[in-house]
Amino acid sequence: MTTATTDTSSLSPTARHLWLRSRGLLLTLLLLVISGVVLAALQSGGQYGRLDPRSPDRPGSQALARLLAAHGVTTQVVTTSEAAAAAAGPDTTLLVTEPDLLTPRQLTDLRTATAHTPGRTVLLTPGPTSLAALPLGVEAKEPVDVAARRPACSLPEARRAGNALLGGLRYATARPTADGCYLSGGLPSLLRLPARDAGRDTVLLGSPDLLYNYRLAEHGNASLALQLLGAHKHLVWYLPSISDPSATQDDQRDFFDLIPSGWTWGLLQLAFAAVIAALWRARRLGPLVPERLPVTVPAAETTEGHARLYEQANARDRASSVLRSATRTRLAPLVGVLPAHAHTPDNLLPAVHTRLSAASGTDLHALLFGPPPADDKALVRLADQLDELETSIVSQERHPPREHPDR
Repeated sequence: MTTATTDTSSLSPTARHLWLRSRGLLLTLLLLVISGVVLAALQSGGQYGRLDPRSPDRPGSQALARLLAAHGVTTQVVTTSEAAAAAAGPDTTLLVTEPDLLTPRQLTDLRTATAHTPGRTVLLTPGPTSLAALPLGVEAKEPVDVAARRPACSLPEARRAGNALLGGLRYATARPTADGCYLSGGLPSLLRLPARDAGRDTVLLGSPDLLYNYRLAEHGNASLALQLLGAHKHLVWYLPSISDPSATQDDQRDFFDLIPSGWTWGLLQLAFAAVIAALWRARRLGPLVPERLPVTVPAAETTEGHARLYEQANARDRASSVLRSATRTRLAPLVGVLPAHAHTPDNLLPAVHTRLSAASGTDLHALLFGPPPADDKALVRLADQLDELETSIVSQERHPPREHPDR
């Protein structure tokens, strides 16, 4: 038996075929690289983060810093708790932009260093974690939407500023001398705690929106920010940083805490892109399509090639299984067994027994359904025995025994 075809073209993939297969993936990778380069170029240079007084971006605070400078207030930017404690001397305002990023020990050290110096401390959106480390007697409540709200309090700074954009976290305290302004649901989003023993007063803001560049000119935001942060001639603007050595003294942070949020979102987007690319490539793989061979291959060579592969892989079990299955398939129609029952011992073996003489002594079950041979010699012997069995059945079909006439 041979397999032939009239198509003599080569099946080896050409450069054009490879390009057609991979151009989508290559173009996607090129687009990602170009996007990364463009974003890196746009973000390079003197770029600063949110609430940074040096940043002219929308969420920056450069406009407020210039407004304070026009009123004679100097602004000093620090990024470590030790620098903040050292700079927050008498008659200074200390602004902590993200208190929840500080460890309890950092907050305690900062509070101890500034507790007995006159001035003001402003905390932006302190949550339950930071408030628990500070002995202020204040609890953070559920946040609300940021909106223009009335002062509704007697605090002079708030009354002069009028309506301002506030909201976010709200605060509750039992101190009767505290000033709570810009209420929502009966709770203030601006809370001023007066100084104790000629120390520093503390201001809590539930939302930082009024300090942003793009929000400073709305309502009374500029007036309120100028009065809260410009009460003294020197302002210490503390931007907590993960590079602060004191951040690991008491609470060891794991690897994921050190990854900036932007990188986390970037990696998540890359993961989604990889999944989508995998689904796209998998969708293109349809069912197997048989292809005609470009040359004539004799069936004997195909069989010999399979045999050599079995020999190299030492797969006697697979080879014996193929031999036995093929023999059972060919014997079934010869002995009157349906093809569906060709591999069932209870159906095939009795039918084969009836076609063999009782003196043959062949163990049909071991021959047709037995275990794999132990070595190559046993495999060759098995193949010979299967061939002899099939030959004897075929010869009986061609030359059935004659019945002797009764004498």
